[in-house]
Amino acid sequence: MQRGSDRLNVHRDDEAKREMQGRIRSGHSTRAEEWDDPEPGADDDPEVTDRPVPVPGAADPDEAEAEALRSDLARHLGRAAFPADREGLKRTLMDQYAPDSLVETVRELPKGGDTYGNVQEVMAALGRKPQA
Repeated sequence: MQRGSDRLNVHRDDEAKREMQGRIRSGHSTRAEEWDDPEPGADDDPEVTDRPVPVPGAADPDEAEAEALRSDLARHLGRAAFPADREGLKRTLMDQYAPDSLVETVRELPKGGDTYGNVQEVMAALGRKPQA
């Protein structure tokens, strides 16, 4: 099946994949000539991170902090961790070598036998604003 929006044909796609395989596996450029390497990012380029970057002045700081926490929890816990109780989440974070601050945050959850189905339920139990 062909899509009309493709800018490259199938053969060019395969060629691009082969060119990128070495870089992906090695973690650095595999070009013999430096001039052939892709240009690095400029100093004024926007920051690229693993989680959402808050826009200054666009949201209140508490909401941005809650979003960063939700993102970190989701990244370290993943979908396979749920459903789980407080101890199960704590164990999963420790198995994933999550930062101590995340483990301490999960320790703030109520000690009852509550089971959480996703990160949003964990955030609600922590009293943080849910994502809108």
